[in-house]
Amino acid sequence: MKIRKIFPGLSLLALLTYPGFATGQDAIHPDLTKVPSGDGWEIANRGAQTLDEDGRTVLSFDARQGDGGAWLKDVDFQNGTIEVVLRGKNVRGQSFVGVAFRGVDEETYDAVYFRPFNWLADNELNRSHGVQYISHPVNTWAKLREEHTGIYENEVPDPPDPDGFFRARIEINKPTIRVFVNDAPEPCLVVNELTDRTGGRVGLWMGNGSDGSFAELTLIPTGSSEQ
Repeated sequence: MKIRKIFPGLSLLALLTYPGFATGQDAIHPDLTKVPSGDGWEIANRGAQTLDEDGRTVLSFDARQGDGGAWLKDVDFQNGTIEVVLRGKNVRGQSFVGVAFRGVDEETYDAVYFRPFNWLADNELNRSHGVQYISHPVNTWAKLREEHTGIYENEVPDPPDPDGFFRARIEINKPTIRVFVNDAPEPCLVVNELTDRTGGRVGLWMGNGSDGSFAELTLIPTGSSEQ
């Protein structure tokens, strides 16, 4: 089935996929509880389960070698805002959590992710590795750090608890990407995309050896009344 775009952010098929969609409703709130069953989602290199934490439903992924997560099915997201409530952990080298977009498959996508274990580091160098943009398969974090030091990653000022939930807002207005954490008035990262793709899949993302938890996800296409 060909996916027909009805406005710049989401395809008609994507909108009709999710319960609660009605004509005129611009934003989409994917049901994270359906990830473990694969209903509307495609899991990649992770196991997933939903848990109740103090009355809040939380989607948790296990840790495995290699990158992984879960992709929304039948979504073509272009320009707009991705809002996510997520949690990593303060364990060095074991917490890389974020969202992927401009996705083609499990190898080709862009992503913005966080390294919570660096947020409270006692040295400036590690703190400067708090948030990262990548564009796989070519522009990995290692390549970008070596060839463009300090451009595609940055510190998270006034960071939240590295073991707790936090809210990230990723504003995508090609070619510019702006990343905000919680209620910060200024972005902690501003970069230009390294891909010429104008759309693609959106997913919940974790890096090599990392688990992660997610409590909310909202996609707001450009032009939405919620922006």
